[in-house]
Amino acid sequence: MIEAGIRCAHSMMMDEDDIWSRYSNDKTDIGEHLAGVIRTLSAALPLKRKLRALSIGSSSEPQFRLLETAFRGGLYLLDIDPQALETVSERVKRQAIRQVRLITGNYNQHLRQPESVKTFFRQSLDSRKLDLITLHHSLYYCEMNGWLPLFSNIHKHLLAHAGAIHAVLMSPDSHEPMTTSWLYNHFAGGYFGITNDQSLPALKRQLERDPEFRNTQVILKSSKVRFFVDDFEKLMKVVWMILLYPDVHDYTEPQKEEIAAFVYDNFYLKKQPLFQKQHHLILYRGIDVPALARKPLSV
Repeated sequence: MIEAGIRCAHSMMMDEDDIWSRYSNDKTDIGEHLAGVIRTLSAALPLKRKLRALSIGSSSEPQFRLLETAFRGGLYLLDIDPQALETVSERVKRQAIRQVRLITGNYNQHLRQPESVKTFFRQSLDSRKLDLITLHHSLYYCEMNGWLPLFSNIHKHLLAHAGAIHAVLMSPDSHEPMTTSWLYNHFAGGYFGITNDQSLPALKRQLERDPEFRNTQVILKSSKVRFFVDDFEKLMKVVWMILLYPDVHDYTEPQKEEIAAFVYDNFYLKKQPLFQKQHHLILYRGIDVPALARKPLSV
């Protein structure tokens, strides 16, 4: 069993994400918050306007149906993994969906510098601004010191005068040992001396101090996700995804064996669910809806 848990460490990220999506309520949680953002946009913008959206790091896009039906003016899916986009491509062709464009690329290369963002805007977005931009679990692949310029660029060059940005990320720390944050900090931190600084609450404070966002409302909410699967290999595939192997951290064979043994003893044998506390960061620009003044969920 331990050997099988180590072998599956080289699974495709798309397969790992599909397991997480199937056996957790993460995508339901994201969909619930996303629906709220779409409702807000619909209430604030003219009904006859065909909305446009960009999903950054879309993967195979479990929220595809929700986005496809709401954004008839254009839905752009950007991901580094061509196999993930091929899954969507098959559906787009089969169902003759015309307003969806698939873009294979690294968002760090396209969106981190002003000039490259302008080129991306012209070549990939038809030089038309977007009503919604999403970053659902995609910021893990960008160091936090790059978040502020990333958000500044998409806010300034891609987002419409009245629009929204929705980002989702797991909480950077947790004292509860049965959580994704604890697992990451315990193993990645223990082996590589890494402290997880990828914090949406910290980004919220940065955005509120930045002049670029002075007329933008920044809202932070939190939620708790539960993952459970009674299959050790599927469980381990998700654990490797959480531990960012191999794209970010290259664990040695003894380290991988220790990780697999820990998960087997503490999760699989005890039938213990894995929990994830995550944050939702929502930015609204140019939207004056009284409901937004209500106090957001505590974090």
